[in-house]
Amino acid sequence: MQIGTVKIDGRLVLAPMAGVTDLAFRRICREHGAALTVTEMVSTKALCYQDRKTPRLLELAPDEHPAAAQIFGHEPETMAEGARIALEKSGCDIIDINMGCPAPKIAGNGDGSALMRSLPLASRVIEAVVKAVNVPVTVKFRKGWDEGSVNCVEFARMAEQSGAAAIAVHGRTRAQQYSGRADWDAIRAVRQAVSIPVIANGDVAVPEDAVRILEYTGADGAMIGRGALGDPWIFERANALLETGICPPLPPFAVRMDTAVRQIELAAAQKGEHIAMLEARRHVNCYLKQQSGLKTFKSRICALERLEQLYEIVEELKQTVSEE
Repeated sequence: MQIGTVKIDGRLVLAPMAGVTDLAFRRICREHGAALTVTEMVSTKALCYQDRKTPRLLELAPDEHPAAAQIFGHEPETMAEGARIALEKSGCDIIDINMGCPAPKIAGNGDGSALMRSLPLASRVIEAVVKAVNVPVTVKFRKGWDEGSVNCVEFARMAEQSGAAAIAVHGRTRAQQYSGRADWDAIRAVRQAVSIPVIANGDVAVPEDAVRILEYTGADGAMIGRGALGDPWIFERANALLETGICPPLPPFAVRMDTAVRQIELAAAQKGEHIAMLEARRHVNCYLKQQSGLKTFKSRICALERLEQLYEIVEELKQTVSEE
C-alpha cells in the first residue's frame, strides 16, 4: 500500500483508539505485524494553546515508522497550525484527520464525525492541513451521521479532491456508535468511487475477518481496532492467513501473559507506574478474554496499583491455567 510518498509494507493497520493506542500498545502491535500505527487523537486547539500533556500522546518509538499522528478539530487555521506542531513533535510520516469520532464531547463541539454534516467545512479543513505539512494527509470517517444521511461516498470523493492521500472508512454511522454491524457494502462503494487507497474499518475481530473485509470491499488495507485489544497476534495471524491461507494458532497462555506484562512495563516507563497500572486494569483483562473461569483474577486485576502485584497475579494465572 502506497500512501502518497510513504510505502506501507503490509495491509493491516492498528486503528487509533483514545486511551488505548499509547506508545506501549502500538509497539507491541507493531512487533506482531501491524504495518502502520496511529497515535491516539490529539486536539489541535490543545497543541496550539501549548497544553503540556498533549505532546506526550504524540511520542513515537525510535523504530515506529511509518506511523501517523491523528489530529482533530474543525477550524481550518487551527487544524493547519496543529498539524504543523504535531508533525514537529512526533516526526510522524503521515498526518491523519479524525472526522469519524462519535463521542458526544467530540462531535458535540463540531469535531470528529460532526464534520460529516458539512462537506464544505470538511473540505476546507483537509485543504488547510494538506497545505500546512509536507507529509501525506489521510482522513478517517464513518458511513454517515445516521441512516438518514449516509454520505460516505460523497464524503470520500470530497476528501480525495481536497488533497487526501488515503482514507479510512468505518462502516457504521455516528448514531450507531460501536453497536450493530458495520456496513461493508458502504466501504465497497467508497472503494469503487475513489482512486486513492481505502482502508476498511469495522468488525475485524478475528484474523479471518481481516481477510473477508479485504476481499469483500476490495479495500487496500484493513484497520483493526477493538479486535487487537489483548490480542496483538491478530495482525501476524491475519498476515499469515493472507500470505499462505493458513492461520496459525494463538501462542501459549504463558507467552500471552508475558506479553501483557511487557506492555504494562513499557507503559510504566513512559508515563509512570501509577497511570500505567490504572490503565493495566483494562489491558490485562483484555488478554484474558480467550480464557474462561478466571473471574477472581479479573477482580484482582481491576484493583492493580503496583507492578509487583501484576507480577504476582500473572505467575498465579500461569500456574492455574497450566493445571487445567
